[in-house]
Amino acid sequence: MTQGSAATTAAKTTDPDLYDVVVIGGGPAGLTAGLYLARARYRTLILEKEDFGGQITITAEVVNYPGIAKTTGKALTDTMHAQAKDFGAEFKSAEATGIDAEGDIKVVHTNRGDIRTFGVLIASGASPRKLGFQGENEYAGRGVAYCATCDGEFFTGKEVLVVGGGFAAAEESVFLTKYASKVTLLVREEDFTCDAGVAQEAKDDPNIEIHYHTELDEVSAGQGGLSEATIHDVHTGESKLWKPTTSDTFGVFVFAGYVPQTAVVKGLVDLDDYGYVITDSHLQTSVEGIYAAGDLCQKHLRQVVTATADGASAAVELERYASQLSDKTGLLPVRPTGSTSNKETTTTPAGTSPAPAPTPQSADSAKASQSASALFSADVKAQLSMVFSRLVKPAVLRLELDGTPLSKELRGFVGEVVALSGGKLSSVVSDDTAEVDDEGKARFDPAGVLPVARPCVRICTANEQGDLVPTGLAFHGVPSGHEFNSFVLGIYNAAGPGQALEDDVKERIDGLSKPVDVMLLVSLTCTMCPETVLSSQRIAAANPKVRAEAYDVSHFPELKEQYGVMSVPCIVINHDDGQQTVEFGKKSVPQMHDLRGASPRRDWAEPTRG
Repeated sequence: MTQGSAATTAAKTTDPDLYDVVVIGGGPAGLTAGLYLARARYRTLILEKEDFGGQITITAEVVNYPGIAKTTGKALTDTMHAQAKDFGAEFKSAEATGIDAEGDIKVVHTNRGDIRTFGVLIASGASPRKLGFQGENEYAGRGVAYCATCDGEFFTGKEVLVVGGGFAAAEESVFLTKYASKVTLLVREEDFTCDAGVAQEAKDDPNIEIHYHTELDEVSAGQGGLSEATIHDVHTGESKLWKPTTSDTFGVFVFAGYVPQTAVVKGLVDLDDYGYVITDSHLQTSVEGIYAAGDLCQKHLRQVVTATADGASAAVELERYASQLSDKTGLLPVRPTGSTSNKETTTTPAGTSPAPAPTPQSADSAKASQSASALFSADVKAQLSMVFSRLVKPAVLRLELDGTPLSKELRGFVGEVVALSGGKLSSVVSDDTAEVDDEGKARFDPAGVLPVARPCVRICTANEQGDLVPTGLAFHGVPSGHEFNSFVLGIYNAAGPGQALEDDVKERIDGLSKPVDVMLLVSLTCTMCPETVLSSQRIAAANPKVRAEAYDVSHFPELKEQYGVMSVPCIVINHDDGQQTVEFGKKSVPQMHDLRGASPRRDWAEPTRG
């Protein structure tokens, strides 16, 4: 077995700057390969430019992964990440920009330096396809969206265009009828390309109008949203102007499949006509020593289970290849020493289940202040107890309230969390007053930096004198639903040992020298928001110059209007020089770090016609 070869160190020179394998991509395929390689004691580095875990992390429910009855995509890949790390795999947040494949030692170029290795595994997956119509990039997050679950509610009472003819387009069109006054579906082909049963649901829905052999060319916007679109018939070439008939503005949802992320090997290895990597039966590409696994490969089924199978198969082949190259060159990478069998696991607690969504703001106050024990299940209580037991200093939840039922709900919610903390948490109510309207709602300036929108819970710690020390973490609204995990882990990061960070990421956070304020506009139903909130607040917990506050946009429509928000998460970064950056979409810790240098925001444009 190749493991024996790897362990044979006699007559070889140890090279501390050399890897057996560099894996490009931290999704299920890459993580599985890293697990297998590190367990066999091959030095392995996994590179990821975005989030470790891949596209599956935005999936709220996974029920078809063998051996696991039900989980979330993020929980599944978090476990894979922890397993690979425990066996000694190394991780680096960086983007691979090219590969020198000549000679026995290959060089992987990244935006953070070059890496030497015997073998390379390409496992960068695929990402949602953008169509390239005029206005797609300009209005992304302000009318153009890619996730119905996250953004559907922003189009309540409005019309939407859905572009696509596959499974996602058919299914999400039906889902969007829960919110939209009308759904117009643009299908490029003569019919849907998905299962007939799924397509039939869309065809039978009276609120869905389907246009076949039709493409979207352009969208234009006025004050407040998208106002018109240009579409054309692919048979006749005839173009026409489309406008909503039941609303002044509309939204566009794009469900057009995925694009293989193969830019790093384009021109180096053979690709098929659709851009997918061509491999042999052992998953080796046309270049010796470069393998591929996962969704970027030619295959009939793209699922997590097939990606993990690819990762395992490629890893075994790369073990053999790296061992042969080590024998040939006389060079030996440093052996990983990690193993779950000989050390205590250091996996960060991250398994708390989402708390129930809060009762609507209009609910009576009796419900809003319901008994705390009704909010959390026994499993969630047990998990919270485990998390809070690991806090190393007391945390104080500072409440800023107004006269609304939502404030009563937040007070009851926080009271229950404190009661479950075993004395590790306490809460105080701020005595600061705020001007309120006739309904008791506090007024605030939506254009301000981190507006003081109430109700709000701020995470603080206490110094030796008992004084409150703000951590820069806050949530405006009630942090339940999908935001419950990020809230609990925010406390853990601020007052506990905190979630582990890769050394290179920690160095970058420690190097932040200028103040940065991050406002996060989120929805409790969004599956992508918690990762972005957690990433931002992880940075804030580690560096006092950063503040990161989340706002449940459903309770603060002033902020939605201020930033033209039609998609979440919306990230508003206020820099120390007065510049402001507005960005949309799920972000990892490294990506949030990089946003400090992003371009300033763009406001809605006046209506234009091509």
